[in-house]
Amino acid sequence: MKKFTGIALLLLTTGLNSFGQTAPRPYGVLPTQGQLNWQETGMYCIIHYGVDTYTDKEWGFGDEDPKIFNPSQFSALQIVAAAKAGGFKGVVVVAKHHDGFCIWPTKTTEHNITKSPYKNGKGDMLKEYREACDKLGMKLGVYCSPWDRNNPYYSTPEYVKIYREQLKELYTNYGPLFISWHDGANGGDGYYGGKREVRKIDRSTYYGWDTTWGITRKLQPNAVLFGDVGPDVRWVGNEEGHAGETCWATYTPHAPDEGKVPANGYVKDYEGTEGTRNGKYWMPAECDVSLRPGWFYHKTQDEGVKSPYTLLDLYYKSVGRGAALDLGLSPDPRGVINEIDVKSLTEFGNLLKQTFAVNLAKGATLTASNVRGGNKAKFGPQFLLDDSRYSYWATDDKVTTPTLSIDLHSPKTFNVIRLRENIKLGQRIEAVAVDAYLNGKWEQIGEATSIGGNRLIRLTQNITASKLRMRVTASPVAIALSDFGIYKEPVHLTTPKISRDKKGEISITTEAPVSNIRYTLDGHEPTSSSPVYSKPFTLNEGGTVKARSFEGKDQQSESTYVSFGYAKADWKVLDANAAGDEWNKAENAFDENTRSLYATLKKEDAQFPQQISVDMGKEQTIKAFGYLPRQDKQADGIVDSYVFYISNDGKTWEKVASGEFSNIKSNPIEQPVVLKQEVTARYFKFEAAHVIAGNGITAAELSVY
Repeated sequence: MKKFTGIALLLLTTGLNSFGQTAPRPYGVLPTQGQLNWQETGMYCIIHYGVDTYTDKEWGFGDEDPKIFNPSQFSALQIVAAAKAGGFKGVVVVAKHHDGFCIWPTKTTEHNITKSPYKNGKGDMLKEYREACDKLGMKLGVYCSPWDRNNPYYSTPEYVKIYREQLKELYTNYGPLFISWHDGANGGDGYYGGKREVRKIDRSTYYGWDTTWGITRKLQPNAVLFGDVGPDVRWVGNEEGHAGETCWATYTPHAPDEGKVPANGYVKDYEGTEGTRNGKYWMPAECDVSLRPGWFYHKTQDEGVKSPYTLLDLYYKSVGRGAALDLGLSPDPRGVINEIDVKSLTEFGNLLKQTFAVNLAKGATLTASNVRGGNKAKFGPQFLLDDSRYSYWATDDKVTTPTLSIDLHSPKTFNVIRLRENIKLGQRIEAVAVDAYLNGKWEQIGEATSIGGNRLIRLTQNITASKLRMRVTASPVAIALSDFGIYKEPVHLTTPKISRDKKGEISITTEAPVSNIRYTLDGHEPTSSSPVYSKPFTLNEGGTVKARSFEGKDQQSESTYVSFGYAKADWKVLDANAAGDEWNKAENAFDENTRSLYATLKKEDAQFPQQISVDMGKEQTIKAFGYLPRQDKQADGIVDSYVFYISNDGKTWEKVASGEFSNIKSNPIEQPVVLKQEVTARYFKFEAAHVIAGNGITAAELSVY
């Protein structure tokens, strides 16, 4: 009897263990609670507002007078509300940018808001942002620039102490914070208390990041740390707002120089775009991009505000790839978000709500090819349709490529698929495909690689089907999938594309056929009564072309615009530093082809300045110049310090503009140089005083307006 009882107990225990199958073992490094909170946040905005708003610069030099900082209508509530209207869940306030001006009453420097006229020197904008976030249920984060072009102690150990004291003030007085944001700005020329010189630092060691991060951990333990090397959230490696098509949440940062320790501003940043499969750290990506072409407000960029559908596209390429979207907002000189920006944000927020309001897979019958331990109650596919990001369908350890069948019971029309993993168990799946049962057979309609905390597959066309199938095609371990959803993005027409050739002929095209394209040349938005585009037309004197697609009476696309300078058909190279091969010849600097490149020969002993001078063929009235850096994501030859000259005989030159192209490496858009007063000339010369990297200069395009 005792022997029988022992066998029975053994069988019973085995059965219970089988039924109560344990959860899958975690795979790789795992996120902290702070990182989970950040992943759920998804989108937030970074607010650039300071003295640069009034000097019309991207990077202040550090010698700005605080008296210029005097907004007439500053409203933290309006700014935070604009972000919330866009569906964003928090804001990161730029408490101090590279110019060193602090928008809170710090004790660490005189270069702060108390020396401005704002509220008679009694203002504290960080306090106002804190109160606005609390009122609107938004999260607050801060960015305090490590580079300070004002501080006389910068590049010495004394400044690092000052910087850390600034962080302590922010952490102590304005919490709770959800993120402490750090960039890679690492010195250069500046005011530095009147020294007006270039100061360099050891980018690997100067800030002592481990010690600095320790301050955050102590004073704001729930805040994640963002930077080129995290340690919690990494920079994606571009300021275009998108992660890689494959984007791993794990990452191993590397220094540019062998044997050195990577640090903010000292890392192979391009590796951050995709991350590292099985990387050393859980360090997901943040995709930062500005709503406008620049990070600070510039009146000339009012027409460049990103449209709602452009923002939606960025959403798919950031949040939809497991990263976060950090959108730059730029209050105007009044101290509020401009009406143009608010309109775009609000419409984007509405688009998001419309798209993801209803999961069309709700109510479906899900059938999995395998369920872990056969325990459907604990690991079954039904958890894919609940509202939790952490309940999940799991498979047995040996089953790594399972199939899920989805019976929708009736035809559903959709164009977006959402997948999520339970990232508390790591990032596991490496590839997945989705099929629809169409015309009596299975057809693949979408696929993806990395899943992680969130993956959106945006289909190229609407799919109507009543049966779907998801296939995990690659995974090193058992899966732990937490979400499956299908959604319908509202119908819209694609925005036209506007281009001009060297002869000055404007062409307007669309990706798909439409009833008609209408355009304007006077700055007004195209309407159903605007001229219809039928064939290319000439625009020799330059101007702004706006266009919009129309379909029937009710449908129209968003409008798009391009500003052109003078046509370049008669332009000739007067003189230039020696160019390279045919592809890099000097004429490429004005061929209206942004993919071609003017590049000087690379010589180890090359000297600066280097220049190219151009004969425009006749006298022109000049109000501004434009320099478009190379568009191939390479840094060699990108000019960051320039001089423009004009001449009427091609021999005697007059300097009309000089300065720096701030942040041009990370944000390689056309750099406008507006003259203080218009001039008349037949010849101009572009001189590169300094480049970001390399021994020569490069230019995708030079323009005159």
